[in-house]
Amino acid sequence: MFSIEIVRSPERARPIRAALFDFDGTLSLVREGWQNVMIPYFCEVIAAAPGAKDESSEHIETITREFVDKITGKQTIYQCIRLAEEVQARGGAPLDPLDYKNEYLRRLQRRIQSRIDELEQGADPDRFVVPGGRRFLSLLRDAGIKLYLASGTDERFVKQEASLLQLTDYFDGGVYGAQDDYKTFSKALVISRLIESNSLVGAELVGFGDGYVEIENVKAVGGYAVGVATNEANPGGGIDDWKRRRLLDAGADAIAPDFSESDRLFAFVVNGQTN
Repeated sequence: MFSIEIVRSPERARPIRAALFDFDGTLSLVREGWQNVMIPYFCEVIAAAPGAKDESSEHIETITREFVDKITGKQTIYQCIRLAEEVQARGGAPLDPLDYKNEYLRRLQRRIQSRIDELEQGADPDRFVVPGGRRFLSLLRDAGIKLYLASGTDERFVKQEASLLQLTDYFDGGVYGAQDDYKTFSKALVISRLIESNSLVGAELVGFGDGYVEIENVKAVGGYAVGVATNEANPGGGIDDWKRRRLLDAGADAIAPDFSESDRLFAFVVNGQTN
């Protein structure tokens, strides 16, 4: 049985020439659980604002989760900008969004440092790669498809973690991430540049991701968008229903639990084959 949920089949009048991948949650498991760091921290900040005294903790968590989820895939600073807006709306004096970002990263680093340490000490990198990811990248690369990696995580971290996972060499189109000057980077900009530099039309692009942003950006140029709804806490354990719903809402053309059916997924995306 084909595990890929097909919403719209790919039209292959033109061959796929480029593929764009998100990183965290799509290929990498190093930052698994980041939401469990960001959301409680943001809730803590919002609840401390003067106007939040009459709001329940459940209400604050609901609105925080909604905006964090919606912005996932963009640079982290955008979630922190929204946090500052929520504080201001409740009569508080928000910090600079960069201060919120730095504190979030400090807390996240405590959660993931043991994973970084393991990789630096020679642990099998595939322990922290979404199942089938390496095989799938190899199939695309060997077919002559140019691969790009674009993440909302700071570029220095993306490059470090991609290197530790031994994935960097697959991305002959480059590895891109958030910049200190956040207005100079977005996944939409990466897509625009890769289309221009390779003289592509949108139908020659396929994208893979687990967030709204990359799905919407790929769809916006006429590409084929595959939502990767991996259960990050239990890799290989089936689909994450929450991710699936979010990706379908974003307009994903197909949903995959991971890349474990690499050969079949490759045949489907590149040639439209499902058997």
